[in-house]
Amino acid sequence: MSLPSLEFELRTRIVFGPGRIDCLGDLVREFGGTRVLVVSDPGVVAAGHTERGIRSIDRAGISAFLFDGVDENPTTAHVRRGVEFAQEVDIDFVVGLGGGSAMDCAKGINFIISCGGEMKDYQGVDRATADLLPMISVPTTSGTGSETQSFALIADEHTHQKMACGDKRAACRATILDPETTISQPESVTAATGVDAITHAVETYVTKPRNSISQAFSREAWRLLESNFERVLDEPNNLDARAGMQLGASLAGLAIENSMLGAAHSCANPLTANYGVVHGGAVGLMIPHIVRYNAAEMESEYREFAAICGRDDSEGLAARLDELRARSGLPGTLREWNVDRERLPELAEQAVTQWTAQFNPRSVDVADFLNLYQTAF
Repeated sequence: MSLPSLEFELRTRIVFGPGRIDCLGDLVREFGGTRVLVVSDPGVVAAGHTERGIRSIDRAGISAFLFDGVDENPTTAHVRRGVEFAQEVDIDFVVGLGGGSAMDCAKGINFIISCGGEMKDYQGVDRATADLLPMISVPTTSGTGSETQSFALIADEHTHQKMACGDKRAACRATILDPETTISQPESVTAATGVDAITHAVETYVTKPRNSISQAFSREAWRLLESNFERVLDEPNNLDARAGMQLGASLAGLAIENSMLGAAHSCANPLTANYGVVHGGAVGLMIPHIVRYNAAEMESEYREFAAICGRDDSEGLAARLDELRARSGLPGTLREWNVDRERLPELAEQAVTQWTAQFNPRSVDVADFLNLYQTAF
C-alpha cells in the first residue's frame, strides 16, 4: 500500500517538566526579546504563576509588561485593549501565560501589532502580511492545545461568533509545559479543559486531512488523556497525572495543527455563541453522538481508539466518552444546558457554516446537524 504524500513541520519547541516555568527568561533572551508583553488573566495572576514567570524574565535582565485584561473566550475587545497597551510600552516579544484564552488573545494582539488592521482581517489561513513578533506560550491548563498551534480563536465582540485566525508565522517559537502550573486550577476548569483535549484527540484521528504523523499525535494524546483524566479529578495534586494531561493536550494540539477538527466543534460553537455553553461542555456533550454518526465510515479507526481504553468498537468508544463527560460533572443533554428545543433548526443552520464542518470525515448537512442536536437534547 502506498502512503499519501504529506508535509510536516514542527514549528514550536516543547520544554516539558515540573519547574520549567523558571526557564522562561532564558528562552526569551535566547530568542532575542528585550521588552516583553506578558498576556495573562486575573485567575492565573492570583494563583502566582504570572508573577513566577515575570520573575524569571526579570532575572534574565529583560523588561516585562503585564496585560491581564483577558476573560474566558477572548473577544476582539480584549485584543484591541491589549494592542493599545502593547503600543504604549513598545514591546518586541510576546508571552501568553495562562489558559487557551490568554494564549489566543496573545496571538491576536501579535497579529495586529505586527500587521495592523483588525482581527477580522486575519480570519482564515495565512492572512498575515508580515512576520509576527516571536512568542512563547506557557499553558496553565490542559485543554485547548493552543500552545502548539498557529491558530487563534477570537470571538467578535458584537456577534459572539468565533473567528479562526491561523498563520504559520503565528506559531509560538517555544512552549513551556510545566505541570506544576496546572495544580491550582479549580476542578471545574480541570474538567472542562480535559474534556476539550479528549475531544481534540478523538476528532483529529479521523478528519479528512489526517495523515500518519497527525494520527500518531492523536493516538498518544488519547492514551495519555483517557488514562489520566479521572486520576487528575480524583487526585488533583497528583503531579504525574497533571503531567500526562498537559502533555496529552499539547500533542492533541499538534494533531489539530496537522489535521484540523470536525463536526463536534461545528456543533459546539453555536451553543457557546447563543447560550454561553462552556466550550468543553459543548464538545464533550456532542462528541459521542459524532462518533456514532461517523462510525458508518470510520469504524476501523474508532476500533483502534476503543482498544486503547479496553473497549471493542465505536459504540464502546462513544460510551467511554460519555463516561468521561459524566465524570467531569458536565451536563449530558442540551436540555440541561437550557437550550431551547425550538431553536435547534437555527443552531443547525449555524453549525453547517462553521469552518471545521468541512473536515469531518462523513459529510454533514443542515438536516444531519439538526438530527445530531435532537439526539443530544
